[in-house]
Amino acid sequence: MTLSKRQQDILEFVSEYWRQHRRPPTVREIKEGLGLSSTSVVNHHLEALARKGYIERDHGVSRGVKVVGADYRRFLAEEINVQVPFCGYISAGQPVPVPDGSVAPDPYLELTRASVGDEKDLFALQVRGDSMVDALVGDGDIVLMKRVPDINNGDMVAVWLKDPGETTLKKFYREGDLVRLQPANPAYSPIYTHAANVEIQGKVVVVIRQLARRPV
Repeated sequence: MTLSKRQQDILEFVSEYWRQHRRPPTVREIKEGLGLSSTSVVNHHLEALARKGYIERDHGVSRGVKVVGADYRRFLAEEINVQVPFCGYISAGQPVPVPDGSVAPDPYLELTRASVGDEKDLFALQVRGDSMVDALVGDGDIVLMKRVPDINNGDMVAVWLKDPGETTLKKFYREGDLVRLQPANPAYSPIYTHAANVEIQGKVVVVIRQLARRPV
């Protein structure tokens, strides 16, 4: 059965809450987590989800929402799990192969929609190097990049430098006719280059930290 956007949001919230806490949320926690106007609104949508077979409710307990049914499993596979193409490493060398939609890259990272938000035009890169450690991006971390039409000063971006033919992950700043690519590590100096020499490949929107670092 078709779900409204609000019902999808509530179903996804209940599922993610259970994954994190190993228990269902209360109606009030759903209200606060999604910024809804009242618990009555939450109850209205929960009853609709129950009628459609996505959840069961036990009105006698505060955490009485249970996700059930094949319809939900299909919804989980189609709506919550997101495949983001993994396109290699961000480092000096050849341009990062950003997917253009004509070729299906392999492999993919499978993530929850709650962790990535809008997955349109996303691709993933693994960081090699430590020039952005003070921005909490370290060697081995995964960055989710988004192709965007406009870049603002201070955005962290993947940049292709046409001359000398290198790719790098830095913070972006326009300074007149020049662009400053600023590292987040005092051991590295900023890169200054003409704007015409810069090709933006994507903006960092999510960082997935790697707790175990590669040995130096």
